[in-house]
Order: sequence, then structure tokens, then C-alpha cells
Amino acid sequence: MKVLVVGSGAREHALCWRFKDSPLCSKLYCAPGNAGIAEVAECLPIEAHDLEMIVAACHDLAIEFVMVGPEVPLALGLVDKLRAANIQCFGPTQKAAALESSKGFMKDLCASAGIPTASYARFTDAQKAKDYVTTQGAPIVVKADGLAAGKGVTIAQTIEEALKAIDDAMLNKAFGEAGAEIVIEEFMEGEEASFFALCDGHTAIPFTAAQDHKAVFDGDKGPNTGGMGAYSPAPVVDAAMQERIMCEIILPTVHMMERIGAPFTGVLFAGLMITKTGPKLIEYNVRFGDPETQAMLPRLKSDLLAILFAVSKGQVNGFEIHWHDRAALCVVMAAEGYPGAYKKGTLIGGVKEANEIENAIVFHAGTKRGNGGELLANGGRVLGVTGWAPTIAEAQKKAYEAVDQIKWAEGFCRRDIGWRALTR
Repeated sequence: MKVLVVGSGAREHALCWRFKDSPLCSKLYCAPGNAGIAEVAECLPIEAHDLEMIVAACHDLAIEFVMVGPEVPLALGLVDKLRAANIQCFGPTQKAAALESSKGFMKDLCASAGIPTASYARFTDAQKAKDYVTTQGAPIVVKADGLAAGKGVTIAQTIEEALKAIDDAMLNKAFGEAGAEIVIEEFMEGEEASFFALCDGHTAIPFTAAQDHKAVFDGDKGPNTGGMGAYSPAPVVDAAMQERIMCEIILPTVHMMERIGAPFTGVLFAGLMITKTGPKLIEYNVRFGDPETQAMLPRLKSDLLAILFAVSKGQVNGFEIHWHDRAALCVVMAAEGYPGAYKKGTLIGGVKEANEIENAIVFHAGTKRGNGGELLANGGRVLGVTGWAPTIAEAQKKAYEAVDQIKWAEGFCRRDIGWRALTR
């Protein structure tokens, strides 16, 4: 069948990389794609948020299945439009996507369903939010309610830091309209993990778990980013913990969403804190994670396209997913200055040499080709360099071996991705 992947990041490159080898895939498109995706799929000059153009392209090209990668088109209602046009697709409706597009909605749903999560309060008034912080004390967590590309969360160690985060979000509009409302949460202690489950609107099955590194610098220092690296599997999520996550968090969410008339279909990505008393939900995303996907898919033995197509048809029950007995680790290479201001158009070399290393691949995120065919940086997070091996320690060595082939003077990466797993 003809398949369209919507998006332009390393997550979408990883999805295309797996889709192209599926016997189900006769032709692969990506909108808009990037320089790396162009090597495995035909890229269409359509932005991921241009819903009407995407639907029109599906009709023109006789697309039979659409995989929506990023959160923005989901929040805008792309799945609703595709379904209305009778086009098979993977992802939640706009109403169900509120689990990610509104942290307040997600927290209220958790409260209704008895899902373990941090205590919280919602605010549209900055002064009331500040009064609450002053009463609660620190550490405390301040979150923009809406979509903020992974950057709308402040883990404030002091009251002053929390007050500044409130001003940044609500008064200074650092995250645009996403910060017009904020959620303030109790600080939770434990180990973070990313858990993914596939849902058909009625039930769910586990996919796998990963752990990512949000902070920009080694040692988990500096501001939060969209993710500077990830590895899978997550040692903290063993079989017993997976069972608890499914029973205490994922399935109650799926059942509650169906009850309120917003059945969830697609992949449910739970950001978790594994505390002394068990798993607690930090937040939901309604799509595959980036960079977690780049670390999960090299482990997958089953046909990814067949799995996601079956889920989109409501065929979750009884579906078995098979994994290679190995680990994978992804190192994100970013443009100097990220997550703040950064320069575009800088020259990148060595990607071909990195891809020639056995059991390693470079997924493109923010890249484009120059007029002479040279590879140029075109974003904040630019490359996701992934290696796989029998253990996380060996996968880490493989990933950094590939990283060291890349020649990019204006780029940087963390050198400690996977440290938490290696110290267990």
C-alpha cells in the first residue's frame, strides 16, 4: 500500500526507515520530510500543520495509510479530517489529543480516574499562581498548559525560580498562548521513564519503554530541551513494573477516555516517575517520543507498519510484538545555542562515514541540502545518532563511535547519554 508519514524530525526518519522495509509498503511518502528522509521516501513540500494540503495530497496520490508523527497536527485535528475523507490513519482525534495539548485536561482526567500522579492546581491568574507557590514552597514544578515543544516545564528548586517561571509563561508569553494557563505540581522524587502503549479506543497493549535525557548538558544540568538522547530498554521498567503501569495508569486512562466520548486510538506515551511506592504519571504525549523512537525501533523485530496498520483498524487484542534481545542508544547532536537561539545553515560532514559503522545509523532531524547537495543544519536538534548492541554499555560505545565520525564545528552533544542505566 501507499503510505504517508507526516513530520520532519528524526522520529519520522526512524519511522520511514522501518516502513520502507515492510512488504506491505509499495510506495513511501513523507510531508515535509528532511534531507535524510529524502533518501528513503519521496518528500512532499507540505508542512505538517497544513491539514487541507495533506488530505488533498492523500487523494491525489491515492495514499492508503497515514502515520502522523508530531503532536501539532494531531492537536489541530488531522486525524479527524483524514477519517472524514475515509483515509486510514494512525493517531488520536483532536478531542483525544487533549491528553497532550492540555496538561490541565490530563490532570483532571487522572483525578477522575484515580490514576497516580502528582498533586496539582490550575491557574489562569498569575498572582494566584504565585500565592499558591509561596504557600506550597519549593521544590515545585511549573508547566505551561499547552504545547511548548518540550520546553514548557520548569522544575523550580526555589520559590524565586518558580515565580520567575510563572512570569515567563503567563506575563512574558515565553510559550505563546500555551502559557496562558499553567499547571503547578508537587515535585516527585524517583527515576523517570518513558512508556509506550498501543491503543484502539477500547483497550491497549504494551509496546516498550525507554529513558531519555531532557537537560541540555552532561550530568543532567541546564535547561530542559526536547530531549538530548535516549536508550531502550529502560532497566527500571521490568516485567512487574510494566504490568503495574498498564493496570494502574494506561488501561484506566483508555477506559476513562472512552467513557467521556473521546476514545483514544494510536500510541499513548506516558512520561512516568518510578517512585518508592510505584509508578506515577508525569504527563501524557499522544505520539511516539523523540528521541525515544530512535532508540526503540532498532530493537523491534516485528513489522512496524503491519503493527500500526492493525492498531488503526482496531485489531489490538491478540497482537504480538516481538523484540530483538538487544539495547539501543541515541545521542542527539544539536546546534550551538540550543535550546536558545541557534544558527541555521551550518555545514555538516561525516554522516556517510558514521552510517558505515556496523550497527549504527544517523537519523536526520533538522537538516536540508544546500544548492550543491551539501548537508546543512536546519534546526535546533539536528541529528540523532543511534547505535545498538547486546547491552546498553556496548550500544553507548557504538553510538559515540558514530558521533565521532561527524564533522560539525557548530554542533554539540552530551557525552553521557545512558549514564543512569550504566550506574545501576
